[in-house]
Amino acid sequence: MENGIWVFQELPNCIIIDETDYTNISCEQKCKEEHSMGGIGIAGTLVVDNIKMIDGYPEKGMLANISSVSRGIGGCAANTACGVKALDPSLTVRSISLVGDDDNGAFIKRRLSEYGIDITAIRTTDKAVTSFSDVMTVQSTGERTFFNDRGACRLFSPEYVDLNRLDVDLLLIGYGGLLDSMDLPDDEYGTVMARFFHDVQAKGILTAMDVASMRDAKLMQRLVIPSLKYTDYLIVNETEGGMITDTEPRKEDGSLDRDALEQICRKLMELGVRKCAVVHAPELGCAMDAEGNYCEESSLNLPKGYIVGAVGAGDAFCAGVLYSIYKKLPIREALRIGAASAAANLSAEDSVSGLRSEAEVRRLYEMYGAAE
Repeated sequence: MENGIWVFQELPNCIIIDETDYTNISCEQKCKEEHSMGGIGIAGTLVVDNIKMIDGYPEKGMLANISSVSRGIGGCAANTACGVKALDPSLTVRSISLVGDDDNGAFIKRRLSEYGIDITAIRTTDKAVTSFSDVMTVQSTGERTFFNDRGACRLFSPEYVDLNRLDVDLLLIGYGGLLDSMDLPDDEYGTVMARFFHDVQAKGILTAMDVASMRDAKLMQRLVIPSLKYTDYLIVNETEGGMITDTEPRKEDGSLDRDALEQICRKLMELGVRKCAVVHAPELGCAMDAEGNYCEESSLNLPKGYIVGAVGAGDAFCAGVLYSIYKKLPIREALRIGAASAAANLSAEDSVSGLRSEAEVRRLYEMYGAAE
């Protein structure tokens, strides 16, 4: 405990004393290393989202009406980067990825620059087009379906990242399982991603990973698990966490199984995550530290009609948690900032227009409280 504030980077004992007071969390250890606050790096998937609002998802062979079409930036190297920057514009946030030498690549760089993101580590290739997604979003619910061409993201690998010039304290890579060259096998570490994470940690940089939702649980396990022993913080949704750990996160009636969530977090830690496993679902977020301490925080109780789109909501949650890690905030506060950041994101069609500052997301939480 430092002046009553929990140092998040060690995630010490998390004892909930008052459900309404998220500062009441005990801690037994301090962060042993003070960082120079060199900034946060977000590496990996970087895409253009072609967002198409539809009246409903059609059956095979049937028609759905498109009410609007817009273009935005997407992928964690855009969404999460912009989310962290929105929370605190004074932070240095770097996007690290690979785009094609085309209009979409130029569009991404221009938009990120407008949001104040450092784009000097975004490389350009003439070997592939910039990754893009057609995002079909149901107008009434915000539910979305992605049709993606991974393009240049297929080629993104350690050769495009200069670790000697990577001046960050915390590096997130996403999405595990969706970066073809990072997912290639490595004889010593299991995957290229795992070797890269090892090398990043050797530079004294904290590592974090977000993963992609996949159909094949066995494939996800094969691609993701080797990196976990070199991952300080893992941030996934309940479906992804369940697939990695072979644990069903929901009951037969579709409701969230809170006991299963704790099991998922525990299994993720047992698989090698070093400091903290964070799992988020529409209903709540939860986390477990290396000592087995577990916390939950409910999502916001948003009014009917508030949700415009859900593109990038998971990335916004991730941004809130990463920001809290960097700022060494209490775990329950981190989960609340993550939930409120995701809620802010839901107010816009694209993945970044709804993002807000830390003060604004705190007000949003105060306004809508927590859903029970």
